[in-house]
Amino acid sequence: MEKSCSLLVHFDKGTPALANEIKEALEGNDVPAKIDAMKNAIMLLLNGETLPQLFITIVRYVLPSEDHTVQKLLLLYLELIDKTDGKGRVLPEMILICQNLRNNLQHPNEYIRGVTLRFLCRLKEVEIIEPLIPSINSNLEHRHPYVRRNAILAVMTIYKLPQGEQLLVDAPETVERFLSSEQDASAKRNAFLMLFNCAQDRAINYLLTNVDRVSDWGELMQMVVLELIRKVCRTNKAEKGKYIKIIISLLNAPSAAVVYECAGTLVSLSSAPTAIRAAANTYCQLLLSQSDNNVKLIVLDRLNELKLSHRDIMVDMIMDVLRALSSPNLDIRRKTLDIVLELITPRNVNEVVLTLKKEVMKTQSGELEKNGDYRQMLIQAIHSCAIKFPEVASTVVHLLMDFLGDNNVASAMDVAIFVREIIETNPKLRVSIVTRLLDTFYQIRAARVCSCALWIIGEYCLSLSEVESGIATIKQCLGDLPFFSISEEEEVTDTTKKSQLATSITTSSKRPAILADGTYATQSAASETTFSPQTVVQGSLSTGNLRSLLLTGDFFLGAVVACTLTKLILRLEEVQLSRLEVNKASTDVLLIMVSMLQLGQSSVLPHPIDNDSYDRIVLCIRLLCNTGDAVRKIWLKSCRESFVKMLSDKQLRETEEIKAKAQISHSQPDDLIDFYHLKSRKGMSQLELEDEVQDDLKRATGEFSKEADDANKLNRIIQLTGFSDPVYAEAYVTVHQYDIVLDVTVINRTKETLQNLCLELATMGDLKLVERPQNYTLAPQSSKQIKANIKVSSTETGVIFGNIVYETSNVLERTVIVLNDIHIDIMDYISPAVCSDAAFRTMWAEFEWENKVAVNTTITAEKEFLDHIIKSTNMKCLTAPSALDGECGFLAANLYAKSVFGEDALLNISIEKLADGKLNGFIRIRSKTQGIALSLGDKITLKQKGGS
Repeated sequence: MEKSCSLLVHFDKGTPALANEIKEALEGNDVPAKIDAMKNAIMLLLNGETLPQLFITIVRYVLPSEDHTVQKLLLLYLELIDKTDGKGRVLPEMILICQNLRNNLQHPNEYIRGVTLRFLCRLKEVEIIEPLIPSINSNLEHRHPYVRRNAILAVMTIYKLPQGEQLLVDAPETVERFLSSEQDASAKRNAFLMLFNCAQDRAINYLLTNVDRVSDWGELMQMVVLELIRKVCRTNKAEKGKYIKIIISLLNAPSAAVVYECAGTLVSLSSAPTAIRAAANTYCQLLLSQSDNNVKLIVLDRLNELKLSHRDIMVDMIMDVLRALSSPNLDIRRKTLDIVLELITPRNVNEVVLTLKKEVMKTQSGELEKNGDYRQMLIQAIHSCAIKFPEVASTVVHLLMDFLGDNNVASAMDVAIFVREIIETNPKLRVSIVTRLLDTFYQIRAARVCSCALWIIGEYCLSLSEVESGIATIKQCLGDLPFFSISEEEEVTDTTKKSQLATSITTSSKRPAILADGTYATQSAASETTFSPQTVVQGSLSTGNLRSLLLTGDFFLGAVVACTLTKLILRLEEVQLSRLEVNKASTDVLLIMVSMLQLGQSSVLPHPIDNDSYDRIVLCIRLLCNTGDAVRKIWLKSCRESFVKMLSDKQLRETEEIKAKAQISHSQPDDLIDFYHLKSRKGMSQLELEDEVQDDLKRATGEFSKEADDANKLNRIIQLTGFSDPVYAEAYVTVHQYDIVLDVTVINRTKETLQNLCLELATMGDLKLVERPQNYTLAPQSSKQIKANIKVSSTETGVIFGNIVYETSNVLERTVIVLNDIHIDIMDYISPAVCSDAAFRTMWAEFEWENKVAVNTTITAEKEFLDHIIKSTNMKCLTAPSALDGECGFLAANLYAKSVFGEDALLNISIEKLADGKLNGFIRIRSKTQGIALSLGDKITLKQKGGS
């Protein structure tokens, strides 16, 4: 079994053949050669060699050396060598070292004394340490602080040894006297640390005696004070009041580290509103004063934790948190917006939206390269505010519509989606939004944004003027017809169709112009240009936006244009009394559709129109030629009703989630509340009183109840050995965010004493053991609690396995008991999460790891199987319930979850019911890391069979 090591030195080589060369170099007088020899000897020892022949040589030729480097290497060598024999007794030759160590402790040079004292902190052999005690104590009064601070550490280490109290009987009294007279900050901190670890009552007494001077102590000392307060208050909660006063006094310390620790300590010890408000205010100040982005992210995490448990207090701090948007880092801005959006109330929404509007305007400067991404985050935040509080929509919608033509397509698309939702949920804004959209439509250059804007125009242009303006705007953006003209002399062969993409095209662009008197007019410009799809994509042609996109071959957009024009003509028939005007507008629209079909079937573009778009445009032509009432109802009402249903479903889901969180109850309504603080109200400060009230409320609501925790603990106990084994072991597994704690109970069921009992563990997967195993002695019929920490670095199913090894006096060989495996479930690390459909599609396209699992289940109902998969994988279904209604024999749904490490897990389930009633299909899992994809796939494979 490997021994614990306190020394790690990098080495590249080391062979036993060097031993003779090392010995010769050590016996010489060349100091550099002696240094190299000592380094090689240390490397060989680290490599597992023992080198017993070198010890006497080093005692004779290295101990007397006065060189500081040689002395330092000598102490490293002495730390590495074995100082005891197989039975644990100190080797006789170690007595040779004691005299040298005593001389070093009395050396006139303070460096020699200091490094020797540091070396003594790593010695465990009492026989070597005991003769040095007087010299160690004398160094407590040395003139140099370097020696004194290391002497204190040596005293603390020796006092903590099993026989340390006999070696240093009066150490606590000596250190307490030392602490009262010491002036050096580091030595004072070490002395207080010694009292904290070895004589806690004396440390508390010193702290309370000097409570008025704590704020003047150095940073190192204040950090130890906070650690002491945390430890004392956890064991004795009744004394929190007097210590919280010390913490609050340290909130004004000049050190940022002390202030951060103070805030964290305050939150962990008290739930009083005054204390939480002080901690939150401290975090906000750190957020603004610190320049390190990592520090800002950590502080934001702490504020997020406060938001979860003390939302009412954090609501008042929302504007202070918003100041973090001044940081140019996108991660900081994203985390800030996430916190702020959950703290918005009707009282502060106007202030928040005003701040977000100012930030959006700043992004127009274009100074930073990531302005587009930041603008997209701001737009999404404003969207969320406007949906929750419709009264602010009117103040932001017109501002955001200026970004419909943004070069960042994702940002412009978010604006379009925002406008689409606002125009439905805020009927009062519809006229102004439609007017503004028609005025700015020509600026839109992205096909996806154009499609969304066209849908809005087709659905919400209701009055005669709006319908006519909508048709006119689309016609202007399409330009003059036809879309291309080819002279009769030019004949394009099959070979030149592929290479010759430039054709003479007559283009015409029209856009609004502002005259001198402030009124609008339309300017037209016709030109004969050479068209290339590539140049249109780059925006080098000054054509209308719809025309440019159509000439690149985007016929899906052409189909959207045809549908929008069809809706507008159908609505024009309802609002226009003149049949002549309706027929004229209908004829112009039919001409546009026919021209698009002609363009799609021409040789001008590199690829012809696709069948879906062709069929859609032809359908629109037939519809305008022969319109029935049933078809009119579908086009003018059903589409909008579906959109309204989608919005209501989304709102219903959000409302249900909020209700589900609010309905979590810890106690019964008729439970009694015992206000303990009323019994001893005299002499209590306001802070102490608030803290007691908060504790009473927690006790009343069941947060202090341990019954649920005990039941949960029983469910997580894993039996490691059999009941008939001589040693019984069981483990309680606690899964934290980044580590797993195994609390193993080991019971000796024999009548013999078990010696050198060791719990040896190993892991599979992305799990790593943090500590080396220790040996224990277990008396008959007694038990031992052994804790093991395992670090987790990614979301992956892991396995912990191992054995228990022990010795008895009767059996010469070691006995080994193999333990049952402990499987770490991936479900402990992923939780349901929500993302937009656009974000889901983007991640689905980017993620490289996919695991495809075939459906193999006895469940015959599609919806029941989906619910079973959701329950088994702990994922959130993003597909709306309305989209899953009905019985069509086919089901497709998207599921999403997020791990504690920030990893995304995407799942798509596509199944159909066969003629025999069985379900067939596939479940696809995608993630950025292989672990999630494989682990989720294994989980689904095991859980597919319903009921298991």
